[in-house]
Amino acid sequence: MDMSTKGRALLKVIVLGDSGVGKTSLMNQYVYKKFSQQYKATIGADFVTKELQVDDKLVTLQIWDTAGQERFQSLGAAFYRGADCCVLVYDVNVLRSFETLNNWHEEFLKQADPIDPDAFPFILLGNKIDVDGGNSRVVSQKKAMDWCVSKGNIPYFETSAKEDYNVDEAFLCVAKTALATEHEHDIYFQGISETVSEVEQRGGCAC
Repeated sequence: MDMSTKGRALLKVIVLGDSGVGKTSLMNQYVYKKFSQQYKATIGADFVTKELQVDDKLVTLQIWDTAGQERFQSLGAAFYRGADCCVLVYDVNVLRSFETLNNWHEEFLKQADPIDPDAFPFILLGNKIDVDGGNSRVVSQKKAMDWCVSKGNIPYFETSAKEDYNVDEAFLCVAKTALATEHEHDIYFQGISETVSEVEQRGGCAC
């Protein structure tokens, strides 16, 4: 293998969950270190990139955000295709956002159609733990962890995009988990420009 590509990896990460759980806020906090109180529904699909070092590798995370369509409309296979990790997000203060996790999990596997669905890396984030000092919380940590165990021991993080709590840790885990799986396929960095131009040819959005 050519040495120049050995130390790099491009990982496509898809963030799913009901609208309003804080997917965009988590991404903005992680990539740009800023939190906006203003809620703006994401239209279609969009991605941000973040470079980080994992051991001796330079990793580029390409993090895709969606409009959290509760109707589970298909966003199109192009959106899910080639994903290396799926991040599921719910709001610990909203029971419904936890109850729909099964649907998001299934929808992802159906659309992405990974080679080995049982081994595909998911990560669960319980967001907005800062709200009301934790007094409005309706989903316990234990309940979330039981769900993760039932899905094959998915890593779980409790986060606050607003307070920047556990956000870096969660995405570092995303990178490490995706890399560990990716080693088995040996797909290496092909250059971001290729991926971007591919999206532009589709009109920028795979809706």
